[in-house]
Amino acid sequence: MSTSEAADTANLLALARESLERYLEVHVDDDGAITFRHAEVPCVIQATRLADGLTVLSLTCVVAWDLPDDPALAVAVAERAGQGLFGTLGVGHTDSGVDVTLRYAFPAEGMDPAALGTLLMLVVSTASQVRTELPGLS
Repeated sequence: MSTSEAADTANLLALARESLERYLEVHVDDDGAITFRHAEVPCVIQATRLADGLTVLSLTCVVAWDLPDDPALAVAVAERAGQGLFGTLGVGHTDSGVDVTLRYAFPAEGMDPAALGTLLMLVVSTASQVRTELPGLS
């Protein structure tokens, strides 16, 4: 990672942290990633520079984990995914069961902190809402 790339990602993560601290308690991990919880949903934000002038934030929320591999859950996630505006819902199979995640990546350089905070909270709120709607979780 070049010095310029490191500076770009660090600046964008600092902006994301500042934006979220208006709403939530956040933690900065040793690798610079931002972690937090919203309504029992753990989330992480990372920054990646894809090209000169294009640094993106990637938000991942773990909606549920280690669930039984139930076809009704897969159907519910697929139906809910079609209704969402912010983020991509996914089901991942692990040795412990099924995990449900919501991911959202977007270019965020130059965003106003208030606007960035609003956008991030829209995604995080969607993840929390999905958690309450999934069968067997509420």
